[in-house]
Amino acid sequence: MKTWLRQHRVAFSRALVRLWRAPLNTLLSLLVIGVAMTLPAAGDLFLENVQSLGKNAHQGQQLSLFMDIEAPADVTRETRKRLAERLPGQWRFVSRQEALEQMQSSDGMAEIFASLPHNPLPDAFIIEPAQATPEDLERMRADLAQLPGVAHAQLDSAWIERFHAFLALGRRIVDLLALVFAAGLIAVTFNTIRLQVLAQADEIEVARFIGATDAFIRRPFCYSGILQGGLGGLMAGILLMAGVSLLEESAARLSALYGSHFVLKGPSLARFLLLPAVGAALGWLGAQLSVSLALRQMETTPQ
Repeated sequence: MKTWLRQHRVAFSRALVRLWRAPLNTLLSLLVIGVAMTLPAAGDLFLENVQSLGKNAHQGQQLSLFMDIEAPADVTRETRKRLAERLPGQWRFVSRQEALEQMQSSDGMAEIFASLPHNPLPDAFIIEPAQATPEDLERMRADLAQLPGVAHAQLDSAWIERFHAFLALGRRIVDLLALVFAAGLIAVTFNTIRLQVLAQADEIEVARFIGATDAFIRRPFCYSGILQGGLGGLMAGILLMAGVSLLEESAARLSALYGSHFVLKGPSLARFLLLPAVGAALGWLGAQLSVSLALRQMETTPQ
């Protein structure tokens, strides 16, 4: 066990020294990896902030029940009673006269309604349900449309459906970006490690000649890939936090102009730590593939 730990410690030290001896190449590699990981992470964080903003906007969703214009007063009272039992505190009644007064107070509508022989507007119930999904709201609309005297139930949720569709599309795009940049990160690590293997080909041949196993030879290169990916992920986290810090004040100012209290969220600690973890895993995979392919080619190449 002690020998195994010592071998890993030596391999890690060799990988660290290799990166330290080529600071410019290391910095450029980390920058490429960091930018590649920042883009999908920023997209995911953007969608999370948009979703948070949408949850606040959902509080304004409404369901309107329009009564039959010829419905008797006792039918309207029965509907009010049922709504009070099923949705306490989530609705309000708008009488025909109140609706008419509101329309007459609107610009350009007063003359139109003054010319009508009678009030064409029905009594209505405006329901503001608690936060719910579009599917739940549609089921509620269909159910409340069966109440006595209700002529039409209108759900003002088309924008909610568009909002959820936008989030679903955005999530697909972010997932696609993540896959593309993950493949790019593996390719960058693969190429970097391959150059290191080629530069040390003679040393590897001597090590194999005196009995070194492929696992022993592969180990320091895998640690190089892990370090590059992990440090690149750490750089991505720093870039993401810096970007949020730069945009936070502008987002708050824009939110205040619309009378909102929206605050731009930065990456959580779990999200920040996930970036170097994912980067290290992808770096290890790229290094593993690169070294395995190089060793296989050395075996088939005549000496």
